[in-house]
Amino acid sequence: MIHKRHLAFWIAILLVFVFLLWLLSEILLPFVAGLALAYAQTPLADRLERLGMNRTLAALLIIGTVVLVFILLALLLAPILAGQAAALIADIPKYVARIQTLLSDSGPPWLHQFFNGGDAGRPMTGLVAQVAGYLATLMGSVWAGGKALVSFISVLVIMPVVTFYLICDWHKMVAILDSWVPPQNRQTVHRLVREIDAAISGFLRGQAAVCLIIGIYYAVALSLIGLDFGLLIGLTAGVLTFMPYVGSMTGLLIATSVAVGQFWPHWGLVAGVVGIFLAGQFVEGNVLGPKLVGENVGLHPVWLILAMFAFGYLLGFVGLLVAVPLAASIGVLFRFGLSRYLDSPFYQGEDSG
Repeated sequence: MIHKRHLAFWIAILLVFVFLLWLLSEILLPFVAGLALAYAQTPLADRLERLGMNRTLAALLIIGTVVLVFILLALLLAPILAGQAAALIADIPKYVARIQTLLSDSGPPWLHQFFNGGDAGRPMTGLVAQVAGYLATLMGSVWAGGKALVSFISVLVIMPVVTFYLICDWHKMVAILDSWVPPQNRQTVHRLVREIDAAISGFLRGQAAVCLIIGIYYAVALSLIGLDFGLLIGLTAGVLTFMPYVGSMTGLLIATSVAVGQFWPHWGLVAGVVGIFLAGQFVEGNVLGPKLVGENVGLHPVWLILAMFAFGYLLGFVGLLVAVPLAASIGVLFRFGLSRYLDSPFYQGEDSG
């Protein structure tokens, strides 16, 4: 009976947490981003503190470095990426028209029949319109939830302050939370927290390195082959690589569409663009992923993609930020619950009476 009350209590806490997350999603972005940065940078602050540096000074040094790097990257890349994004949006109708012409004039009959839905007189715009509408709806959902930032400036101002205070008080907060756990359950909770921390930190740090490496590779390779907007497409594919396979597939579809519209009828260059992404996917899946992320993180790619889409749809950009830690936590708790179930008399068929 006591265990049932405990279970009901923690389920109620979880439901209240999820409800508050949904209710406050429009103002949480600077705080969630600050918490993520503090989580990633606290080990560095601990190391500097062990070397004799005051923790407050260490936090200031870390935040100052991060802000400086962000400002430099913004000054160097923002004008270029903004210009390419605006040009790409403006040129989308041209690329769509070229692809439609190519498919209708020289494509195989079955492909033309598929895109026209059996109506030879109907232009091939239905599928394009549906895809564009889906993407617009998805981006609109993310942006609507992303109004958590109130404005981009609020993130730049509030997030470093939140990160600074969290780094300074991280261990105090952990100690307070630990004191709330019933003493008889602390050993189990500590083990679960260590597993969750290993899954989150292993994935975040490893996948961030994968995103950086693969994004630079895509951007440089696409730019060298002469693809329009190669820098923008490559870096975007690298960022989206945070969701395994989604980044490379998205980049492949966009880059191939632009390549067909730009290089047609020179199929060799189009094949070169496809080859860049196939090579990147091979290196990511067989070299970078196993080396940097590892096999023991406990986050299956399908589960991660589902979590990101679900939380992104429900909470917008904030949902994308919390998807990984929540997915990791749910996975660890599910495995713990499953192990308890497999050891229970209910599964073993033993007589509990």
